[in-house]
Amino acid sequence: MPPIPGVPDTVLVAPDSFKGTLSAAQVAQAIGRGLERAGRPVDLCPVADGGEGTLEALMPAVEGELRTVTVSGPLGRPVQASFALGDRVAVLEMAAASGLGLVEPDERDAIAASTFGTGELIMAAVEAGAQVIHLGVGGSATTDGGTGAVTAIREAGGLGRARVVVLCDVRTPFEQAARVFGPQKGADRDAVARLTKRLNDQARRMSRDPRGVPMTGAAGGLSGGLWAELGAELVPGAQYVLDAVDFDRRLRAARAVVTGEGKLDQQSLAGKLVSEISTRARQAGVPCHAIVGTRELDTFGARVLDLQAVYEAGTPREITAAARQLANCL
Repeated sequence: MPPIPGVPDTVLVAPDSFKGTLSAAQVAQAIGRGLERAGRPVDLCPVADGGEGTLEALMPAVEGELRTVTVSGPLGRPVQASFALGDRVAVLEMAAASGLGLVEPDERDAIAASTFGTGELIMAAVEAGAQVIHLGVGGSATTDGGTGAVTAIREAGGLGRARVVVLCDVRTPFEQAARVFGPQKGADRDAVARLTKRLNDQARRMSRDPRGVPMTGAAGGLSGGLWAELGAELVPGAQYVLDAVDFDRRLRAARAVVTGEGKLDQQSLAGKLVSEISTRARQAGVPCHAIVGTRELDTFGARVLDLQAVYEAGTPREITAAARQLANCL
C-alpha cells in the first residue's frame, strides 16, 4: 500500500516477551523483519510490565552498565544475578535472584522458597552507588511476604538514603498472593492454606498492614513486605516501562503499533501490557494489532482491547511470516 500524505509510515513494534521461550527483543526483531520485508519501516520498542524482560527494556533508559554478583537463590544455593547500574539509578529483576526459573519443577517449594537473595541483590546495587532501585517483581518462586529480602537488607545495614520503586505486574493484594499464585509455585491446597495463614500472621506484625492494598501481593507478597517495612513505592510496571521508553511520543509518530505476548487470555484484559498499549493506542487514534504465541481470548475480548487484528505465531520464523502478512493490512 503506497504512503498516504500526512500519515506516518513507521510501524511501532512493542511486544512483551513470550515467557519461557522468546525475549521481548527477540519477538520485536522477528516482527520487524517481517514488516521490513514487506516494505514497512519500523521502530523497535521491546517492553515489559515489571516481569521478565524489565531489565532489558529499561537498560537504554538508564544508560546503565551490567553488574553481576553472587546471591542466594530461592532455595539457598548460590546463583549469579545481574543488575543495570546507571547514574545513581539501578534496575533489578527479582527473578534473577528468587525466580521460579531457578528451581527445577520437581524442586518447587513455595513454603521454603525465600527472597533473601533479592535483598542481597538490592544491597549490591546500593553498595555500588544506586540511590533509586527499580525492582521488577514478576516470575517469583516465593511466597514469603518479602521477609527474606527485608532480613537481608537489614542485616547488610539497611538502605540508607536509597529508595526502592517496585514495578508490579499484578494488582493482587497481599493476603491473596498464595491463593492466586501459590499453585504455579508448587503449592497444593494444604500449602496454599498454610501460606495464606503465614502471610496474614506476617501482615499483623509489620510496621504497616499491607492487606487490602493493591499490588502488595506481587511476587508472593515481596512488594507488600518492602512497602510495609522499608517504605517502597509500588507502581504499575507496564505504565512505568512505557513512560520510561518514551512510548507515547513514539506512538504519535507511528502509522500503527504491533504488540504481543506469549498468551492472550482473560488476564490480558486486567491491566497487562497488551491492555495498556491498546488503551494508549486508542487514545492516540493509532490502530493496534497483536501477534501472540497462543490466543485464548474470544472475539469480544479482542474487541474490548480494541485490537484490529490478532495473529498466532510461536517461533521467530512464524512471527516474521505473520508480521509480513499483517503488513498488507496496515
